Amino acid sequence: MTITPAQRAPDPIAAGTTIGHVHLRTADIDRIRDFYVGVLGFDVVFEARDVPGWGTTGDVLFLSAGGYHHHLGFNTWKSAGGPPQPDGVAGLHHVAILYPSRADLADAVRRLRRIDWPLRQLTDHGTHEAIYISDPDGNDVELYWDRPPEQWPRDAEGHLAFAGGDLDLEDLLAQ
Repeated sequence: MTITPAQRAPDPIAAGTTIGHVHLRTADIDRIRDFYVGVLGFDVVFEARDVPGWGTTGDVLFLSAGGYHHHLGFNTWKSAGGPPQPDGVAGLHHVAILYPSRADLADAVRRLRRIDWPLRQLTDHGTHEAIYISDPDGNDVELYWDRPPEQWPRDAEGHLAFAGGDLDLEDLLAQ
């Protein structure tokens, strides 16, 4: 495996830039609402049926954690009743949901366990701990929390040294 150390762009983007929201296609707004609101606990910011968009009509749902205009958007404009995106095609790999603390990540896992939702992968990346799941539409979702930067693993030159170890689920749930 070849690892290339971090490289600064010649004309870098502002350091405080973040990803504000993700908008996904869904086959069924009600099913996705039940999961993200009923299980994970997101708030509904906006929901509408038969809304025009992209040359068709469909349902839309905007969800938030803590009052932001929306972190997750879903629509059925081109996907109502459709199958999940198959493997082997280009597209979104996963959506990552950052929890503010390890205890909050543990709470998310408890919510999933209450309904026997499958946890696909449990990984300690060194910089963060992550639980990987698939949502009802087959979208891959990473639920994670970041360790404080001073705890991130670094190599001899000070570059990030990502790890790929197993996450101790019982230790996480002891939070």
